[in-house]
Amino acid sequence: MEHREGERLGEFLVRIAVITEEQVKIVLEEQKKRPDVLFGQIAIEFGFINEKAVDDYLASRGLS
Repeated sequence: MEHREGERLGEFLVRIAVITEEQVKIVLEEQKKRPDVLFGQIAIEFGFINEKAVDDYLASRGLS
């Protein structure tokens, strides 16, 4: 999976059809209440994604 410059986790997950834009909005709203928690952690807690999706994103950025 190719990384697009400046692409955030939520954008990446929508592009690869792992999460919907509505789910991204839900996670971002929750993140406003819990700014110390990462997007991926919240999305996993809500059952929208699994850890592999975050790993794929990190790998696309050369961070894994």
